[in-house]
This record gives sequence, structure tokens and C-alpha cells, in this order.
Amino acid sequence: MCILEKIKMDSFEINKIIAAVLLTVLLVFGVGKISDIIFHVEKPDVPGYEVEVKMVSATSIERTAEKQLDISAFLALGSIEDGKKVFKKCAACHSITSDGKNKIGPKLWNVMFRPVGSITDYKYSKALSDYKKEWSWEEMNGFLIKPSKWIKGNKMGFAGLKKEEDRASVILYLNENSDNPKPLP
Repeated sequence: MCILEKIKMDSFEINKIIAAVLLTVLLVFGVGKISDIIFHVEKPDVPGYEVEVKMVSATSIERTAEKQLDISAFLALGSIEDGKKVFKKCAACHSITSDGKNKIGPKLWNVMFRPVGSITDYKYSKALSDYKKEWSWEEMNGFLIKPSKWIKGNKMGFAGLKKEEDRASVILYLNENSDNPKPLP
């Protein structure tokens, strides 16, 4: 009988443990429900404050910034020497000498203030061919920020020049590499 008493005692202990666990679970959930009833908080129909977010595209920001750009102050940030260094990124696809040839991109000798897409022996994308502007200081700056956003649909895969000093320097360098460099504004 000793073994039967031992088994009964063990099952009694297991029952006590299970009962304690169930009582704890019921107590936790019960306290949570009772506190929700006692401390009921109604959510207001109208929030206390609203945050209005106006969505603006990056292209419109860039174009607005370009319209407000003081071009003489902008160009003062750059130098022709720095432009020659930064232009090395461009030299893989563009030539810059007077007798230069078209590469992956068109030759850039005399590029400043010529019509966009005007070299006859280069096959431009439709976007550049149809873009009826010239490469002014502002146009070149906007294009160099991010070519794919400035003229949508062009084939140039260049990411752009984010630093103002780099863009100003490249524009000064492009202007200098011309038969007739334009005077700075």
C-alpha cells in the first residue's frame, strides 16, 4: 500500500501546481478586465492635434531652388582647377577638347550656351532632342544635380554632383573649354 499512497500524494501535488497556475492566469486576466471597466477611457472623435504633411516632389524642389539661385554667388563657389579634377568623372563618357570626338556621350567642347541636343553627329535620346532650351548656367547646374530628374527620359546614367562647389567648378571648366568662353555673370 505504500506505493499507492505515494502515487496519490504525487497526483495531489500536481493538482495543487496546476490549480495555482490556473488561479494566477485567471487573476491576471481578471484584474485587467476589472481595471478596464473601472478606468474606462473614451477616445475622442477628433484628435487633439493634427499634423498636416504637404507632399512635394524632389524635382519641384530642385527646380524651385534653381529659380532662386543667385548664379554669380553660385559660380563663385567653384574654380576651373577644381572643375578639371571633378570633370575626370565625366571624361569616361565625354571628350572636352576642340578636336575631341563623341564617346558614349557627346563631345562637350563649346557646350555652354549651345542648344541642348544640337550636335549633328551624335544620336541623342528623344528627351534631349525634344528639349528646346540651351545649356545656360542654370540649366547646366540643374542637369548636373541629377540628369535623370532634370530631363526625364534622357539616357545619361550619371548619378549627379551633389556638392554645389563641384557643380560650379565643372560649369566653369565647361565654359572655359570653348572657342568663345562667356563672361561670368
